[in-house]
Amino acid sequence: MNSREHHIQVARTARYHTLGDPGPEVREVWFVCHGYRQLAGRFIRRFSGIANRSRMVVAPEGLSRFYLNPEERAHGPEDLVGATWMTREDRESEIRDYVQYLDQVHDEVISHLHGVTPSVVVLGFSQGVHTVSRWVTLGSVRPKALILWGAYPPPDLPQAEAAQRLGSTRLLIVGGTTDRYWTEQNRTGEEARLASSGVSYRTRTFEGGHEIDRQVLGEVAADVSAT
Repeated sequence: MNSREHHIQVARTARYHTLGDPGPEVREVWFVCHGYRQLAGRFIRRFSGIANRSRMVVAPEGLSRFYLNPEERAHGPEDLVGATWMTREDRESEIRDYVQYLDQVHDEVISHLHGVTPSVVVLGFSQGVHTVSRWVTLGSVRPKALILWGAYPPPDLPQAEAAQRLGSTRLLIVGGTTDRYWTEQNRTGEEARLASSGVSYRTRTFEGGHEIDRQVLGEVAADVSAT
C-alpha cells in the first residue's frame, strides 16, 4: 500500500527577543529577521546601537532549530545551536507558518504599546531576506521601510502581490563589497529581475563581507527615521 501525506496545524511556542521597552515614547519599531544558523538572541545584539527610547527592536526566531556541529554524536551543553526559517522540505507549509507567526509577533508587540501607533521598519539579513520579503508580500504587515541586507527577494514571490506590496514601501538593499553571496554578477541579474517587475528600490554598499556592519546600520537607521 502507498503511504499518504497529511498535514495538521498544531499550537507551539515560538520565541522572540526585544531591545527597548514599550511605552508612549516609542515612535518606531524594527522587526529584524536573522540569517541561517543564527539565533535571535545573538542576532539582536547587532542592533543595540540603534535601540533607544523612541526606537524598539524586535527579533523573532526561526521556528526550526538544530545543532551546528555536524558530527554524528550525542550533543551536549557545549554544542552551539542555530535556527532556520525553512528548508525545501514541505516548504509551502513552512512559509505559511512563518508568515502567520510573524504576523502574530507584530500584532502582540504593537498591542503592548497601549494605543501608540509607531512606524514599522522590517529588516532581513541573509536567509532572513527571503523571509521578510515573503512576510511583507503575503502577510498583514505594512512597513514604512523594508531593508534587505545581503540578499535579494526570492524569485518565486507572487508577481502581482510583490509588485504592489514591495512597491508601496521604501525598499533598500544593502550589501558588502566582499560579501561572497552578493557578487557583482549576482547583483546584475537580481537587479534586472527587480527592474522588470517595476519595483523601485535603492542600494547601499559598504566595505565588508556578509555581516551587519554597525556603523552602516546606524546610518541607515538615521536615514529611515528622517523620512
